[in-house]
Amino acid sequence: MTVQSIDKLAFAREWAEWHRQHVATLAAPHGFLAITGLHWLSGTPERFPDAPGDWSTGPAGVAVTLGDGEELVTDGRIIQGPAEHSFGVIPERASVTAAAGDVVVEVARRGGHDIIRPRHPGHPLRAAFRGVPAYAPNPDWVITGRYVPFEEPREVSVGSVVEGLQHVYMAPGRVEFAARGRHLALTAFNGPAAGSLFLLFTDATSGVTTYAASRALHVDAPGLDGTVTLDFNRASNLPCAYTQFATCPLPPAENQLPIAVEAGEQRPYGKD
Repeated sequence: MTVQSIDKLAFAREWAEWHRQHVATLAAPHGFLAITGLHWLSGTPERFPDAPGDWSTGPAGVAVTLGDGEELVTDGRIIQGPAEHSFGVIPERASVTAAAGDVVVEVARRGGHDIIRPRHPGHPLRAAFRGVPAYAPNPDWVITGRYVPFEEPREVSVGSVVEGLQHVYMAPGRVEFAARGRHLALTAFNGPAAGSLFLLFTDATSGVTTYAASRALHVDAPGLDGTVTLDFNRASNLPCAYTQFATCPLPPAENQLPIAVEAGEQRPYGKD
């Protein structure tokens, strides 16, 4: 066995473990496949069929009023009806949860709107899940690029899979790289870990073999010289590829790549 084959085998094993964990998170009992509704809150209390209580929002944040026999558990506290509970003001893209038996209610803020998304483990979408198809891992799609910071971070407004909804992300710079003989660049958003980056993009495979709206790629913090590693084998679908109850952002216009990125996750089964 050659060194090259050993490296390729190790690369494939590492990718397979990443893919396994990603799929497991998606299909978890209270993951995105378990969501049964996307409910937009207003100042008028409203009851929904898949969550206990009457829900509303206002200047003081999200509140729920529980009736007799209804119960929620949140932040380790049991709230039994009749009672009212305030979740307070939830920051943009943040969320908290409340449990009612085996149901988890996500309380969140997306695009300037407060929402709840109940998650039921027995939801048919989760029960019918067959996994996530993907291209075979290919080391050729691990590309070294360069991070170029903007003079000042920019607020970038992008659309959403929900018509009329806008998301605002902070973009600290762009990532430049070469692939398939082309010099390319992607606007980068701040990632979840300090210094990390988050890329949203489409390419020539979008709507053909990959999900049409967008794919996402997480990038570790750049080196001191700005070097970054783009492993497109780990380009993943956003939740909106699987459920209609997601509010996923769309890529900025400049992040539409003119090449076919034949790596990473493909269009979900049944999404023709």
